[in-house]
Amino acid sequence: MTKDFYDKMTPFYHLIYPDWERSIERQAAQLDKVIQENWGNEVQTILDVSCGIGTQALGLAHLNYQVTGSDLSEAAVERAKQEAQKRGVEIPFSVADMRQAYTYHQKQFEVVISCDNAVPHLLTDDDILQAFQQFFKCTQAGGGVIITVRDYEKEERRTQIKPEGVQRLEDGKRYILFQVWEFDGDIYEMSMYVVKDDGSAECTTQVMRAKYYAVGTTRLLALLKEAGFEDVKRVDGAYYQPVLVGIRKK
Repeated sequence: MTKDFYDKMTPFYHLIYPDWERSIERQAAQLDKVIQENWGNEVQTILDVSCGIGTQALGLAHLNYQVTGSDLSEAAVERAKQEAQKRGVEIPFSVADMRQAYTYHQKQFEVVISCDNAVPHLLTDDDILQAFQQFFKCTQAGGGVIITVRDYEKEERRTQIKPEGVQRLEDGKRYILFQVWEFDGDIYEMSMYVVKDDGSAECTTQVMRAKYYAVGTTRLLALLKEAGFEDVKRVDGAYYQPVLVGIRKK
């Protein structure tokens, strides 16, 4: 379901942001600051295990990091490659499940990242722990991990509608995006609706569905520690979502 969601969402994903280009710049600057504050200015290599269409990877590459990106969605990876080529940056993008990150990449990096609430697509603690163990294996001693997630400890377990911001114009058409969340315990199905309005009397609508585990940051920090990371912590105000950081000391 997750792969299918992002394959179908790929042409529209940038519309989630009021200005995707500015978001690429801003998020890279914010992540760069987190890296500097935790590892200084010596970090060069970054693995983005949920790169999507390249929102974080592209900006970090422009800041002269050596970025490698992988994602579950073939369509998203293909678009990320095209976006990198348009911007003149060299990023090796490929298709891989984050639960198999080290099994697939077979190398270590100074920092491993997973942003934009990708980890909660894993619907059990066991799956998340497996992913975190793979992140640990991908991380060099002295390096670490950066994960950004929604603050689910503040979310009510009820049906919710989440607008994705203002209407946007593209190619003469107006797109309206919103989410519907339907909970079953801590698991919810998210339906993303993309309404295309070309100015006629009728609109067309596409819907993409995915499931999430509304896991709290306290539990995620415990799982990071169980995977081997030390000095795990939550950082607020550094990014548009809570940031979780862990260090690999050995």
